[in-house]
Amino acid sequence: MFALPRQQSYAPTPYGFTPNPSLSATINLDEEVRLSTTTAERDLFESLAEIYSIIVTLDGLEKAYIKDSITESEYTETCSRLLKQYKSNLSDESVSREFVDLETFKREWDIECPRATERLRVGLPATVEQPSKSQAMGGSGGGAAGSLILAATENFITFLDALKLNMLSKDSLHPLLSEVIQSVNKVTDQDFENRGKIIQWLITLNQMRATAELTEEQARELAFDMEQAYQGFKATLN
Repeated sequence: MFALPRQQSYAPTPYGFTPNPSLSATINLDEEVRLSTTTAERDLFESLAEIYSIIVTLDGLEKAYIKDSITESEYTETCSRLLKQYKSNLSDESVSREFVDLETFKREWDIECPRATERLRVGLPATVEQPSKSQAMGGSGGGAAGSLILAATENFITFLDALKLNMLSKDSLHPLLSEVIQSVNKVTDQDFENRGKIIQWLITLNQMRATAELTEEQARELAFDMEQAYQGFKATLN
């Protein structure tokens, strides 16, 4: 009779490795794995994680707005807050350097989020980019409150004065131009002449780095476009 092979106490390996039970593992599986060793590294990773969360959340918000799952006011408030948080995180130089740009970050972390990508490119909630009738108190302007018309007019003038004072950085111009379009939307929902230029310049400024400045040629073009937009806005009030 043939003797049966001795049963091994472990699964055989193709390389004939025999484990030594006297050796103990040096890794504690219950121990938390540290991704960073310094406070700066931890802050960097937390900021990048927050940016990732903002992008995913914003994409879901855009889908909900398209499906009328939330009100315009809820959408506008939440979207504005997410956009501010996104910009705030990227205002840190180390975070911005690691982030590189939106497309690079998306490839790195294997996300698509097309609706969030477009919203971040524009830098404005959809309700500001394309106002609805419910936002404008007076439609064509006839019934709009005088204080709203005054506020929009003052914002146009303030922005044009900033250009005359050679305030050409994104940090200086983007907030002022945002005030212009938001105040205008409260007066009229009409697509008046050169209103689209306001949106285009907001997108241009939004895509610049915080400390970047317009060239002299860009500043002249922007001033001309805003003068024309201001005249177009005033025409809706007649």
